[in-house]
Amino acid sequence: MEQFNELEKKYEAMIWKIIHSLHIYKNQQEFYQTGLIALWEAHKGFDENKGKFTSYAFSFIRGKIMTELTRRKKLEDHSVFPKEEFWNLIEDDSVNSSLECETILSYCSKLTEHQKKWVVYTALADLSIKEIADIEQVSISAVKAWKSGARKKIIENIRALD
Repeated sequence: MEQFNELEKKYEAMIWKIIHSLHIYKNQQEFYQTGLIALWEAHKGFDENKGKFTSYAFSFIRGKIMTELTRRKKLEDHSVFPKEEFWNLIEDDSVNSSLECETILSYCSKLTEHQKKWVVYTALADLSIKEIADIEQVSISAVKAWKSGARKKIIENIRALD
C-alpha cells in the first residue's frame, strides 16, 4: 500500500493536469478518484518491455476519465431534469384526498365502523373485497356483509337528502 501512496504522490499532478485539460469543472474530486483507480490499474497492468510507465499511465488515466465523461454525458442525455416551474405546477394530492375522504364519509353518518371501512377501502384505496378481508383479517363473507349493509344505508341517506 505504501508503494501506491508513493505512486499517487508522484502522479497526482498528472491526474489534475488531465482533469483540467479535459475542461472538467464539475465533480472534480470524483474524476480525481477515477484517475487514481486508473493509475492503480495501469500500475497493475504495466509491462516494462513495452515502454515508459509515465506515458502508459498518462494515456491509461486519460482514457478512463474520458470513458467516465462519456458515460455521464449519456446518462445526463437520457435523464430529464424538469425546471423549477414544473414542480410548482404539480398539484398536492394529499389535500384532495383528505377532502375526498371527508366528502365520502359525509354520506356514511349512519354506517357502522366496519361499513365505513369498506367504503373508504373501496372508494379511496380501490381495494377488492379479498384485499379488504386480508387487511382486516376477516372472512370474505364478512366484508360482503359490510358492503351490502353500507350500500343500503348510503342509498337511504341520499334519498333522504332529495
